[in-house]
Amino acid sequence: MRTLWNLLLKELIQLRRDPRILAVLFIAPVVQLTLLGYAATTDIRRVELAVCDLDHSPESRALVDDFLASSYFRRVATLKTQEEIDCWLEGGRAKVALTIPSDFSAERETGRPGRVQIIADGSDAMVGTLGLSYSQGVLLAAAGAEGIKLPLELRPKILYNPDLLSRYFMVPGVLAMILLIMTMILSSMAIVRETENGTMEQLLVTPLTPSAVIMGKLIPYALVGFVEFSTAMPIVLFWFEVPLRGSIGLLYLLTLPFIVCCLGLGLLVSTLSRTQQQAMMISTFVFLMPQIYLSGFIFPIQNMPKVFQWASFAIPLRYYVTILRGIFLKGAGLGVLWPHALAMIGLAIVILSFARLRYRVHLD
Repeated sequence: MRTLWNLLLKELIQLRRDPRILAVLFIAPVVQLTLLGYAATTDIRRVELAVCDLDHSPESRALVDDFLASSYFRRVATLKTQEEIDCWLEGGRAKVALTIPSDFSAERETGRPGRVQIIADGSDAMVGTLGLSYSQGVLLAAAGAEGIKLPLELRPKILYNPDLLSRYFMVPGVLAMILLIMTMILSSMAIVRETENGTMEQLLVTPLTPSAVIMGKLIPYALVGFVEFSTAMPIVLFWFEVPLRGSIGLLYLLTLPFIVCCLGLGLLVSTLSRTQQQAMMISTFVFLMPQIYLSGFIFPIQNMPKVFQWASFAIPLRYYVTILRGIFLKGAGLGVLWPHALAMIGLAIVILSFARLRYRVHLD
């Protein structure tokens, strides 16, 4: 344990003395053009819609059909009560909820406006805004023509982000990117640096096992990740004023498997690189850029081709960004976030196990 502690201390000292971050651009144009060509679109279609029809009249069914006949929405749930709406929106399974009250047809028969309610998920400002705009467009079309007074009274309600501030949506994703860069890229470069300088062999002849050497190289960067996370939290909360509605303890707890994923990717990169320049290039353009494009951090996953949507399930950043936004904006607990947490834990185990196996083969 003393030898392992000395190795950890050496890594922290070495990290302080070597703050260089190398950027080498070789395959960036090809990778970015390919991914951006498919993923970079802001035209959101097929927004997930939950329908709560309490009237069950021909008029209410016709209005629901108008929503579904457009290219803007796809129904993901038919709800019996309004209480079910919170569950679908909080879990992220629906982005917009349409509620038709029980007196909808009766109100219209008396000549008064029939009221409907649109509830949008404001944790995603882009989808929330467009969901409301699409709903108004459908209602205008249902009225017959634009400019004619609607026989409906629309009362929109936006949850989690009432003002639709984009920073509430983007800043948690930026926080995840800080962790990804600090842990994956720097850890991969540190391991490659030992091999490049010829000091890895010296570490392997110490009483430490190869697994202990790996722990000694990765644990400092896990600590750096948590320190960086803790340093960024006051900026997120007090400078950008992003609300933290959930448990900060749960936030730190679910950050751990994401850091393990990043460290595993860094270890994997070190087995594919011979120099620090190669480690930076592979980290950035093989692992970092795909996670940005395919995680839903910037571009909606539902807009991508099916093959990219399937590939996104192997992206740790996808689950972590969802967890961050859920805890910050929705106040979601483990009862809602456990599928994302379980998927991220599974990826952490798979990535770290494969990286460790690949590293042992690399050493041999």
